[in-house]
Amino acid sequence: MANKEASVAELKETISSSSAVLLTEYRGLTVAQLKTLRSTIREHASYAVVKNTLTKIAANEAGIDSLDDMLAGPTAIAFVHGDPVTVAKALRDFAKANPALVVKGGYFDGNPLTAAEVTQLAELETREVLLAKFAGAAKASLFGAAYLFNAPLAQAARAVDALRQKQESAG
Repeated sequence: MANKEASVAELKETISSSSAVLLTEYRGLTVAQLKTLRSTIREHASYAVVKNTLTKIAANEAGIDSLDDMLAGPTAIAFVHGDPVTVAKALRDFAKANPALVVKGGYFDGNPLTAAEVTQLAELETREVLLAKFAGAAKASLFGAAYLFNAPLAQAARAVDALRQKQESAG
């Protein structure tokens, strides 16, 4: 009994400290395939096979009851500690190559996610891509502003030069 309580406490802590929790059904995957999936998402998440009853108790203790319906059948959870979009993409891509993996749903940013919403999350740009796009846009804006500030100076210099040339040719 004490072992179960320790497992629930550990699961509750893992769920609470995760930025997102993505549930999958892994029935039909080999140990080697699971190992490959774990290594694919290792940088941003840990992936563990869990007991449904203990996970329900731990999630409820963590204040999350939206996972209850998804905790049926063989379940493995990606506990996200990095970028949820990257993990959702990795799960989606792995499921395309290995149809035995089924994304059931999850929990992110205080809200439950359906399997379709996890797919939508996977369609988003990663944080790095968004930051790169923002940096590119900011650089372009700065270049445009610099051009606008320099344009009147360049026009004034051309006008002064034209006046000088006109005076030289007249004088």
